[in-house]
Formats: sequence, C-alpha cells, structure tokens
Amino acid sequence: MGVLEELERAAGEVADRVGPAVVRIGRGGGRGAGVVVRPGVVVTNAHNLRGPQATVTFAGGRVEVGSVKGVDVDGDLAVLEADTGDVVPLERAPGEPRPGGPVFAVTPGAAGAPRLSFGVVSSVGQAFRGPRGRRITGSVEHTAPLPRGSSGSPVVDAGGRLVGISTNRLGDGFYLALPADADLDARIDALARGEAPSRRHLGLALAPPRAAAHLRRAVGLPERDGLLVRGVEDASPAARAGLREGDLLVAAGDRALAGIDDLHAALDGLGENDSLSLTVVRGVDELAVVVRLGDGAADEGSA
Repeated sequence: MGVLEELERAAGEVADRVGPAVVRIGRGGGRGAGVVVRPGVVVTNAHNLRGPQATVTFAGGRVEVGSVKGVDVDGDLAVLEADTGDVVPLERAPGEPRPGGPVFAVTPGAAGAPRLSFGVVSSVGQAFRGPRGRRITGSVEHTAPLPRGSSGSPVVDAGGRLVGISTNRLGDGFYLALPADADLDARIDALARGEAPSRRHLGLALAPPRAAAHLRRAVGLPERDGLLVRGVEDASPAARAGLREGDLLVAAGDRALAGIDDLHAALDGLGENDSLSLTVVRGVDELAVVVRLGDGAADEGSA
C-alpha cells in the first residue's frame, strides 16, 4: 500500500472513531469546539464560554445544554457536564508527542460530518499567553490546519488517540494545543469536581517595563526596570499594603521584575500563609512594601 493510500485509510478510521466525540460549543455556528473525554464530560477552552451553561451540539445534530462544572481561565481550560449518550470518549495517546509525528485535527463540520485535516507535530514545550495574560507552557505545536471557531477541538494521532486540545493560532500555518498528559487528566478531574484553581493576586493593573520606562521618562523621572502600577483594586491586598498608581515594582523578594512573568512566578512560589515582599520606587524614593495576600483569582489585566 502506497503512502497516500495509507494516509487515506488512517484518515477515514480517525474520522469514524473521533468524529462522534467532537462537539460544537455555542448556538448556531458556535464559539468553539469541545471533545468528550469521559462519559458525561466535555472539555473545551475557557475562552469559549460566556456563562454557567453552554449549548453542546453533537455530530448528527443532537443538542444538549451543558452545565459548566469548572473553569481555569488562566489555563484556558473548562469542563462541561452534558448528556453524551453513547458517544465513546477519546483515550489519551501513550507517551509524549515528538516533532515529526503525524497528527489529525478533527473539528465540527457541516451536517454533522467531522472536518479533518492532517499535519505533523512541529515542536513541543511551547508557550503562549492565556486569556488573562498568564504564560501557558508545555504546549504542542502542530501544522494541521484549523478553521476559525475550532479552539477546544482535539488533535489526535493516527490511532485516533488524544494528543492535545487545540487552543491558540500562531499564524503562518502553526497552531498550539494543550498537551494531553497526566497533568491534563488531573486538571480535568479537578474541574469536573468543581475545583477551579485559585491563584494569588495583588489587585494591580500593570504596565510592562517598556511602557513604564517611557512614562517615567515623559515626566522627568530616572529610568528603572520594573512594572508600573496603572491602577489599584479597592480593598485588594495591594490597596491594603498602600501601593499606589504610579508606583514602580522593581523586585519581588530577591527576584528582579523584568516582566510580568517574574511577578507571576513570585506569587506562584508562595506558601499558603506567606506574604510578598516588594521593592517599590515611588518617584525617586525606594520603599520596601510587604503585601499580605488573600484568596482569589486575578481580574483580567491584573496581577
């Protein structure tokens, strides 16, 4: 059997096996896609959801209303509970994807038929920004073309086993997928139980170092590397610590703040009852500020 014939056979088998597990999320043309990973459990991207429920359209046209069980906005992952009927959930591919490995992207198509495209794993361990600016690492980059509205759809191997959840379009024919690994399984299980992750936050809107340098230069202040405070959320940990608009955050503990990722890393590295020590430049004065953190997730555009 030639290469093209083998590819045709594999594509047909993938469409038959995977197609029923791929769903449309949202009404009409939908906002995105999802995939059945457990009986009664549909996984999609967090950015596809707009409320506590979502319309789930299965291959063949059956429509159910799915209830959102858990959302990880910063990780761009969400779990819906819906009647999946006799749909066979997708199994996770064994092992880790390797560059050059063949993959298929399967997305909802017209009239209930799945839309299939072929590509390869072009890279692994890639990173991108989630909906609220946090860095998502470990992603699988692939070249299987995706139509718009396909985020949340599965990327599978030649055996129809889940390699990743397509999430981000890089352009120039490259796409990123959340890797289907043991960590993803654990996150799905936790979200299905309603255990959304809670990340520490300061309650700050921040400008990146380049913007901070420009603004300080514009008002005649000495340039310093750091993150400029554009706003402080009322009653937030930052407000209680006395941080103000115009403050420049230059270090968190012993970590210099060359970018927002440095601040996120400092927050994520804290223990349950820890406080965050910040070095702050206010005008030309350098201050030490201790922020005592409460529970809660960051608002969009904040840290």
